[in-house]
Amino acid sequence: MPAVHHKLLLEDALQDSPQTRSLLSVFEEDAGMLTEYTNQLLQSMQRVFGAQSEMGLATEQLSRQLLEYEKKNFALGKGDEEVITTLQSFAKTVGELNSLHSVLANQMADSMVFPLIQFREKDLTEISTLKEIFGIATDEHEAAMVKYSRLPKKKENEKLKTDLVKEVAYTRRKQHQASLQYYCALNALQYRKRVAMLEPMLGYTQAQISFFKKGIELVSKKMDNFLSSVSNMTQSIQAQLDTEAEAMRASQRELLSVEDTVYMPDKDTEPVNRTLIQKAGYLNIRNKTGLVTTAWDRLYFFTQGGNLMCQPRGAVAGGMVLDLDNSSVMAVECEDRRYCFQITSPSGKTSMILQAESKKEYEEWICTVNNISRQIYLTDNPEAVAIRLNQSAIQAVTPITSFEKRQEGSPNPDRAKPGGTHAASSGSQKTGAAPEPEDLIAPGTPIQFDIMLPASEFQDQNRAGGRRTNPFGETDDDCSTGSDDSLLQQVFAVRFLGSMAVRCGDNQEVIYEAMRQVLAARAIHNIFRTTESHLMVTSSSLRLIDPQTQVTRISFQLGEVCQFAAHQENGRLMGFLVEGRDWSDGDEEGEPSFSAFVFESNTEGEKICYTISLAKDITEAKKDPEALAELMKNMPLTNDGKFLLLEPETDDMTNGAGQEDLESEA
Repeated sequence: MPAVHHKLLLEDALQDSPQTRSLLSVFEEDAGMLTEYTNQLLQSMQRVFGAQSEMGLATEQLSRQLLEYEKKNFALGKGDEEVITTLQSFAKTVGELNSLHSVLANQMADSMVFPLIQFREKDLTEISTLKEIFGIATDEHEAAMVKYSRLPKKKENEKLKTDLVKEVAYTRRKQHQASLQYYCALNALQYRKRVAMLEPMLGYTQAQISFFKKGIELVSKKMDNFLSSVSNMTQSIQAQLDTEAEAMRASQRELLSVEDTVYMPDKDTEPVNRTLIQKAGYLNIRNKTGLVTTAWDRLYFFTQGGNLMCQPRGAVAGGMVLDLDNSSVMAVECEDRRYCFQITSPSGKTSMILQAESKKEYEEWICTVNNISRQIYLTDNPEAVAIRLNQSAIQAVTPITSFEKRQEGSPNPDRAKPGGTHAASSGSQKTGAAPEPEDLIAPGTPIQFDIMLPASEFQDQNRAGGRRTNPFGETDDDCSTGSDDSLLQQVFAVRFLGSMAVRCGDNQEVIYEAMRQVLAARAIHNIFRTTESHLMVTSSSLRLIDPQTQVTRISFQLGEVCQFAAHQENGRLMGFLVEGRDWSDGDEEGEPSFSAFVFESNTEGEKICYTISLAKDITEAKKDPEALAELMKNMPLTNDGKFLLLEPETDDMTNGAGQEDLESEA
């Protein structure tokens, strides 16, 4: 320990010379600086102690948090069992380290912070107190000396002099005692400050050494193998990460090397797949926001079994939007948007309009919904059934320009003879089993979507000898109609959807199957334009009339119409079967052949069917005058003696006469 070269001499305390006072001021300045530094050092040590205490609390919280990993039940936590076990081991180790940190914090408090606080409160506070006492004693001694110095020379008062002498002696003794204590404390402070600076750091260092020793024992002896296994595990995971990262980078390069057409809408290079039984993707759906206003929302749609599902972005799961079984789908034009199509429920009460992003998506969605509506997904091999039906639909749209050309021969030479099929169908009905679609309509039968009148026939009907049909049943004076049409004439505004050859004519199921195939073919090939015509029902024939030229496009004798029916769910659809003869085999009588015609009317199809039924009743009643009279008695008649059936569709036909291509709502 180095010697102290400067100290206050106690012998000079009584004299209290200026030199002693000057040296005292140096000691006082040193004590003041020591007090300021001690306060700063104590703050730093208290901060270290606080940090160590916080370290103990933090490690305790860390230990609890490591145990919480197992309780989180991560959705993607498969394979985390090893990680959970490792974290539990780490939690135990961190808990043991927490105890070491707590011990270290207590040691810092006892051996570092407390000695310095004690030095400040005991030694430095004592110096400050003695300094105040020494100052007071000095002031009292100076006052006593002032009084003593004022004693007069001539008239001395012994009593006053004695009192002043005693007062001076008392204050001088008091100052002397205070200065001695003050000098001794200042001299001792030079040694105590060295001890006060070194003792806290000694305690801090010893506490840290003890902490590290215990930590080394904990880590080295108990955790060498554990830490080694954890290190190997992390290296293995890092190697897997590097491999996966390289694979993802290669996948990114491959995915980004495609052509720009991949990102462009409506630039699909792959052909349309018409055999899908499930589909998913984003579609725009039209929603009503007011009486006349609409809004389009982009949502994610997908099919699940026979249901159309919708899942908004951010939703956990999707919800059912529409049951697609026996539903209908068709292309529509909506608000000047492209690639729109409409799905309608079997009851016709629910419908929605959707918009696809591209033509390929648009066609695939229509085909998928159409396939699901046929309940193909319920079969054993839905993919094969979808392929077969798609091939049949493609063959079914073979264009035929004239109805008469199809009447000349069989539309498909390979199909079974109508007569034989008719007999087989009748046999199946007798057994009570439902006929199969192949028994009703031959696979691959072509469909005619329009009735094209040949130019020669059109010219013949416009010559002088020709005659145009009045859709309202009125007659000219020079053109008398036959008596057969005088009892019943009713005109309906209809749109011709299609016609096709069928195998039997005594079953209404064939009409429903023909409706389904015609609508399906129109949906698959996006044929939604129709031509409006007038269907005139008389007591002897059915005639399809062009509303503009009043030219009869095609006509059938009432006896040729063997079956007629309206759609069971869509009341605006109706159809009828016409029986003809096929002389392609050279038979004199010819084999019976049947054709189905499908229409969409502006009124209910049941009204047309009722009118045809009444026309047949009139035809039968004509054979018996009494039956005809009874029929006329029971039915309301017009002023001119005709049957009154329906209100005339003058407005509808007048408006429809100028519309060539309308959009079917079937």
